[in-house]
Amino acid sequence: MARYTGPATKKARTFGEAIFGYDRSFEKRKYPPGQHGNSRRRKQRSDYALQLMEKQKAKYTYGLLERQFRSTFEKASRKKGVTGDVLLQMLESRLDNTVYRMGFAPTRRAARQLVSHKHIVVNGILTNIPSFHLRPGDVIAVRGKSQHMDAISSSLGNKKEARKYPWLQFNPDKMEGVFVAYPERDQIPENINVQLIVELYSK
Repeated sequence: MARYTGPATKKARTFGEAIFGYDRSFEKRKYPPGQHGNSRRRKQRSDYALQLMEKQKAKYTYGLLERQFRSTFEKASRKKGVTGDVLLQMLESRLDNTVYRMGFAPTRRAARQLVSHKHIVVNGILTNIPSFHLRPGDVIAVRGKSQHMDAISSSLGNKKEARKYPWLQFNPDKMEGVFVAYPERDQIPENINVQLIVELYSK
């Protein structure tokens, strides 16, 4: 299965949330997609359907493939702590997600591209692996040659709220930030019921 590159609004309508960020089209039509529009009667979902939907929502939100997501869950289940919370911490500590949180890119898709195209350094080392997991104390910065890119400057100017996360420190003058600590569950703004995901994989 290839990574999803289709219409973002369609997926947002499927889950009933703007999982890829603010979407003007989604705000106009928040009901699920389909030729019958909002008039169609929707069947009540089973427990399994709800669990699967939550897993799919998390997977699309963070831009992971099915095998990647499953692997991340298995790693989280082997660590100490609440599995669901550890899973979210691991997703949040990915390099592409942190680049997005710091405001270097307007979306996670764009952040993934910045990392893949070698515009980001971690602790002074060029890192082009979007799934690279950060540890507390790691310094993430825009590569010197890339700091004058219009796409990055525009994103930083239009998304100042992206840097207001307690587990991240950001220096706009140097275009760098520090991954201070793994976030607590209540600090992560994503509306994901991780308990449903744990139940799904526990079957």
